[in-house]
Amino acid sequence: MIGDHLRALEAALFAAEAPMSPAEVSAATGIEEPRAALAELAELYEGRGIELVERGGRWLLQTAPDLAHILRREREEPRKLSRAGIETLAIIAYHEPVSRAEIEAIRGVQISKGTLDALIEAGWIKPAGRREVPGRPLTYATTSGFLDHFGLASRKDLPGIDDLRAAGLLDPVDLALEQAHLSLEDQDPPEAESDEGEE
Repeated sequence: MIGDHLRALEAALFAAEAPMSPAEVSAATGIEEPRAALAELAELYEGRGIELVERGGRWLLQTAPDLAHILRREREEPRKLSRAGIETLAIIAYHEPVSRAEIEAIRGVQISKGTLDALIEAGWIKPAGRREVPGRPLTYATTSGFLDHFGLASRKDLPGIDDLRAAGLLDPVDLALEQAHLSLEDQDPPEAESDEGEE
């Protein structure tokens, strides 16, 4: 049997329309220090069909990932994310906050405004203020919806280069360029030409 404070916490999380921050949990339940109670409730839910998880500092009840297929309905996706959208999202996730010009410099091509609009509409990125440089460009960052959609507790859980390589997700061209770059670094730098004898 669980205590009244955990029952109140469970009810608040179940009724919440969106993931709750510890401050929101405290306001809803009266629990002054909710982090210990959240951890305790998460432990009670461990291994069940529903689990309590933290996503970007907010807590929510969700279906256990291994049972998600039971609840999946056949539906048409209204819009697929383009390759440009995927690349832009990855750049923002790994470099946030980042401006449009910085995204274009990393990708090597211009991005259409529609790409950023689609990511904002999906709830995966948001404007993150203006950079204090000439022109004050708008920057973008990922949202808690991005973390939730991809099952990440925080951006620290994004895969690193070794994880991507192990999963076979790096383009063979990228790997060849990386190898070429490494071999160039290993070579001795060319000797500087002498200016002697020139007027």
